[in-house]
Amino acid sequence: MFDSKPPLLVGLDLGTSKVCVAVGELHADRGLGIIGIGQSRSRGVRKGEIIDPAATADDVRAAIAEAEQMANVEIRSVYLGVTGSHIRGFNHRGHHNIPSVDRDITADDVQDVVKNAKAITLPAENHTVHVIRQHFIVDGQPGVLNPAGMVGSQIEVDVHVVHGVTHRLQNPIRAVKSLQLEVDDLVFSGIASALATLTPQDKELGALAIDLGAGVTEYVVCADGIIQHTGALAVGGDHVSNDLAYGLKISMSRAEALKIEHGGSLPDPALKGQTLTLTHDVGLPERSVNLDHLRRIMSLRLEEILEIIAEEIEGAGLLDSIRAGICLVGGGARIPNITTLAERVFGLPVRIGRMQSLSGLAASLDQPEFATAIGLVKFGSFQHANPRDRVSWTSRVKQTLTSLFPA
Repeated sequence: MFDSKPPLLVGLDLGTSKVCVAVGELHADRGLGIIGIGQSRSRGVRKGEIIDPAATADDVRAAIAEAEQMANVEIRSVYLGVTGSHIRGFNHRGHHNIPSVDRDITADDVQDVVKNAKAITLPAENHTVHVIRQHFIVDGQPGVLNPAGMVGSQIEVDVHVVHGVTHRLQNPIRAVKSLQLEVDDLVFSGIASALATLTPQDKELGALAIDLGAGVTEYVVCADGIIQHTGALAVGGDHVSNDLAYGLKISMSRAEALKIEHGGSLPDPALKGQTLTLTHDVGLPERSVNLDHLRRIMSLRLEEILEIIAEEIEGAGLLDSIRAGICLVGGGARIPNITTLAERVFGLPVRIGRMQSLSGLAASLDQPEFATAIGLVKFGSFQHANPRDRVSWTSRVKQTLTSLFPA
């Protein structure tokens, strides 16, 4: 039963270029509405991880205040997105033999095999963020959704595990708690972006969601309705700016401005021989920049990022399972012709992500750079919408946060 006041769900995305907060309400009909967005410039995060806790806390405070004002609410807890090069994902299988003589598989057997699958040995310095159930196998029969009531001698379950370095997960939690906010759960940001933008049909047919951020590029493969693969590269839009600064012999701030104003994902023959004169602050000419050179530098770096992802997906044997194509989100999805470049690299259809299954979302908020924050809200809505799982989920979150951030 819902209270008269809809549950408030808040997603917090600590990005390299911006901090973004999304506020949602889960209504009695299970519909999810976005009622507020807040954002601020991010000064304390590099490559998706905190390097200046004080600056990050100030930026989070500003984004929270803006979201509270827009939604007319008080925010007390958040679903916190985590990312960085230390985040890893892999698939794992748990086993359980059926002890009963008649070999009937019970709900307890299902719980036991899932428990066995979660008994994962990680490096001592690492901590599990997600253990996502994929499907069951009964006596070698794959693709079983619910084995309870079947007959068999052995039950197995495949899960996808996402984990990261413990102390690097503790830093964002500490930043949030310093503002007297609670953490409802940790969520890998790439999964949040996929939740926000992939349709049920995408997940069934097979789709790749890529979040092109400023400091990190995350990616998630869904197929047959489940998450098959996750990953994060500590490379993004900031590296494109750095390449431009080095190649054009200009400052990082100038490179960032040129990337936004004149950048693109592909070389343009029409720009050959064209130059742009840069000026000093006082208006005097400083030097000229070759616009064709600028485009080629950008194209090479963006192509490299996409090729690294393509090689990993192909190495995992999943490229052929992406039948619904590729969905691009994040600030990098705004770069002109990025879908054309991605189509050349992957040989698959590519689109810019749009938010799925949401109400109250103004067109101005349906932007690719808001995908992670809105996906975090959607993650929270799934927990509230499945009351049978809520007790075990709540205890898991408490155990996770207690181990990561003791009281």
